[in-house]
Amino acid sequence: GNVSEDYVRILLNVPTKEAAAYMRVSNPVNSSKLSLVEKGICKNIQCKSEELVIQKQGFYLIFCHLNFHFPSCPNSLIDIKIELLVNDKVSRQTLFTWCAAEKCQEKTFKTLFQPHLTYLSVKDRISVTLNHPKFLNNISLPNENVLGVLRYSDEM
Repeated sequence: GNVSEDYVRILLNVPTKEAAAYMRVSNPVNSSKLSLVEKGICKNIQCKSEELVIQKQGFYLIFCHLNFHFPSCPNSLIDIKIELLVNDKVSRQTLFTWCAAEKCQEKTFKTLFQPHLTYLSVKDRISVTLNHPKFLNNISLPNENVLGVLRYSDEM
């Protein structure tokens, strides 16, 4: 089946600490901050168009799963940078350098997963940015690009 739908079913049955979000992401409109699509789970977390807002403090597992499509091989290296932001400041980032022309096939797909465990306070805002959103695969795998947040514990 659809991996994203499988995750949603699992998350609906996982005993989280009363807060969870699992939202599809898509290309940004006017910035590098990815947009959140109103499709998914939003339980005791406020889900806005570009960010999730925490309603209960505690330790949270934040994760981002993105699929990329490189339609042709570049002549030079491409650095793909994913940043998980808390209150518009980088809390975690991943840098992936994509291939030179001699290493590529004609079309290339790549999946990146970024987990992050951190303490969040009430009203903290979570978002994700991508330096090259044009490579985000929204055509063949639109439901597989997600930003997720699970409240792991309420203790420091």
